[in-house]
Amino acid sequence: MKNFAGKTVVITGAGAGIGRSMAVELARQGARLALSGRSIGNVAETAALCEKEGARARAYQVDVTDRAAVYTHADQVLADFGVVNLVVNNAGVSMTANVAELDIEDFEWIVNINFWGVIYGTKAFLPHVITSGDGHIANISSMFGLAACPSQSAYCATKFGIRGFTEALRQEMKIAGHPVGVSSVHPGMVKTGIAWKARAGKDHDRDALAANFDRLAKTSPDSAASAIIAGIRKDRATILVGADAKVINWLPRLFGSGYQRILSAQMKNHV
Repeated sequence: MKNFAGKTVVITGAGAGIGRSMAVELARQGARLALSGRSIGNVAETAALCEKEGARARAYQVDVTDRAAVYTHADQVLADFGVVNLVVNNAGVSMTANVAELDIEDFEWIVNINFWGVIYGTKAFLPHVITSGDGHIANISSMFGLAACPSQSAYCATKFGIRGFTEALRQEMKIAGHPVGVSSVHPGMVKTGIAWKARAGKDHDRDALAANFDRLAKTSPDSAASAIIAGIRKDRATILVGADAKVINWLPRLFGSGYQRILSAQMKNHV
């Protein structure tokens, strides 16, 4: 997919952050946008921003944890736009908790959104993307889908899972000769509201964690969106977003499992 003019793009989690920035930038590049999220008001605001750029955009209220709803959404988008070219499974949440303090209900919450949301979105839209003749699927993992971090066990489980699923899918598409690119996207710390919507274990102060995240996050949503879109255009298997993601990507390559000692030393006062 060398350009996005006239292409139909589906983005989940489009009400804010990276999803909104990607939608607006793709609107500028002539794409047609099918945007979804749990808060229809926020998604409608994103759609309005896209329309100001001259794009056709429609907002949908979709809970990515609801399999039937996601499949219905895929059928609706096809009916509304006639074709689906690019799917960005972006919806996601965060949680900080050690395994010993982690409630199983919280684990299920993050797995249902981060992991199953990507699986449902990919499965529901993949036949339409293949049929388009010029398609791409981009699944948002994380820098913690490249290396594990203490207090992020549940989050890492979902993001490592997304990475493995996406890398296997890319190989399958190549072997089958389908005209579908596939990218695993690994943002570092992006200055969005995700940290303020996160959950935290009883031994962690969520607001303090969110404030620290905001202090450390150096990548803007617009910069992240530009990097992801450039990576999709080049059909990159792995798209790294931000200097911190690039550093994390190299740790296990350079140190093998020894990277864990490095991250443990950095995180010992935060776990």
